[in-house]
Amino acid sequence: MDESRLISRARAGDAAAERELYERHVDRIYRLAHRMTGDETMAEDCTQETFIRAFDRLAGFREQAAFSTWLHSIAVSVVLNSLRKVKRLRSRETELADAGPAAATPAVDGALKIALHRAIDALPDGLRLVFLMHDLEGYKHEEIAAVLDLPVGTSKSRLAHARAELRSALGAAGRIRAGEETL
Repeated sequence: MDESRLISRARAGDAAAERELYERHVDRIYRLAHRMTGDETMAEDCTQETFIRAFDRLAGFREQAAFSTWLHSIAVSVVLNSLRKVKRLRSRETELADAGPAAATPAVDGALKIALHRAIDALPDGLRLVFLMHDLEGYKHEEIAAVLDLPVGTSKSRLAHARAELRSALGAAGRIRAGEETL
């Protein structure tokens, strides 16, 4: 069934249509949320909140853009709000000097991977978001521009700037060249 019919049925309260829309998009929304947050539980919460908001606001979806674009813009908003909330809460916590990494990750090159994650986390929000969406999630600049409501050229510029900052931050730890290696 095409997406327009599913949307119409979901607007009319058809739970099966909502479920189908959810199943079509949940994996990509979760991956985006996980890449942005770096936390499985937070990504799950953001994914759930995205779909709750989307179905609550489905009547306002004008179908001028693709449903996936509209849904991703909601997801970005939900994740950014969650990250701001976590940042506020963490600013009130006392850091533990002896704390090690929170979770072990499979080692491709352990030191490089850790350095890369830290460098990505250190990017300003706008650069990090475009980098994650383009290089890690495979979005096209046109899709990123639509989701983030910015010109395509700005998306391209932010990606180039993010890659340059990552290369600079990683220095000798990694030789990441634009387009040569998937991060």
